[in-house]
Amino acid sequence: MNHSIPAADFTERKAINEILISVVLPVFNEQNVLPQLLQSVEESLQQIDCCYEIIFVNDGSADQSGTILNDLAELNSRIKVLHFAKNFGHQAAVQAGLLHSTGDAIIIMDSDMQDSPSAIIDFVEAWQAGFDVVYAIRTERKENLVKRWAFHAFHKTLNLIANTHIPRDAGNFGLIDRKVAIQIAKLNDRDRYFPGLRSWVGFRQTGVTVERLARYDNTPRVSFLHLCRLAKTAIFSFSFLPLTIFYLIAALSAVVCTLVVSFVLYHKLFTGLAIPGWASVTITASFFGALNALGIGILGEYVTRIYDQVRARPMFIVNTKTNFDFPDTEVPLFSSNKEDAAGASQDQELSQQS
Repeated sequence: MNHSIPAADFTERKAINEILISVVLPVFNEQNVLPQLLQSVEESLQQIDCCYEIIFVNDGSADQSGTILNDLAELNSRIKVLHFAKNFGHQAAVQAGLLHSTGDAIIIMDSDMQDSPSAIIDFVEAWQAGFDVVYAIRTERKENLVKRWAFHAFHKTLNLIANTHIPRDAGNFGLIDRKVAIQIAKLNDRDRYFPGLRSWVGFRQTGVTVERLARYDNTPRVSFLHLCRLAKTAIFSFSFLPLTIFYLIAALSAVVCTLVVSFVLYHKLFTGLAIPGWASVTITASFFGALNALGIGILGEYVTRIYDQVRARPMFIVNTKTNFDFPDTEVPLFSSNKEDAAGASQDQELSQQS
């Protein structure tokens, strides 16, 4: 795959055998696929011939995922495991993985085999060509027709209303340069939509077409309701359209009021058929009551998110860590290297709460 950027914008990378690639893999109840997933990821990384670390984030799994990950880490020092105190969600797991990465480039991917590990090779190639962000453009989805339609409608709608251009069909799967990861990790958004944040920070970005594979067991871990919540987070985080809808509501209300008043005055002044009745009053009151409820609901959504942001509870709590060189360091990402990781400042440690 050929990638090129203007020579003036080209960023020279280290030799491939001198770089460290971090792979972040959120895990939730994936005990049946973890050894296979690890083997596939390592095969791709070994083809690149680079140094690497693989960070599994156990997001409060209720099955044997945590035990299996610890066993795998015991056999391979390149495997690191973060165990959450409970299930905090996929986006929190991504944030934790970023904060604990030490690589020159960081790859984010799911643990359900829908993200093809072979794409890692293309990502690194594009990064070596000078791009700071390489995201997967997912094609040939294997979900059912309703889900495919829903995903298509969501991405199309978000692209139309978002203040930041977010590439269509681009999910979490992709590679980001260390400097980009630092900027994303520093963002204080409580409700995080990683593809949107990745687009918002800028830098040189490119997409790589990647076939979206089927889940290994065809049993989604994320319900459709949770996907809807994530879609809502994306819309409310990257668009003010829900608030500006009030202008449309006000205009529609004005039109309806004008029509109703005109209708009443016409019959009152010219036909004499203006008979006081409850129908018009009831319909009008119901209409405007519904508009008020909609407006309050939209405002409430923003107020709830403001409250959650101000309350500033941590996005996640780590219970235990496995195979980390400095397990007491909260944010290795902000350290220049592993040796001075232990000296990360208190301010940097608090960025875990971002």
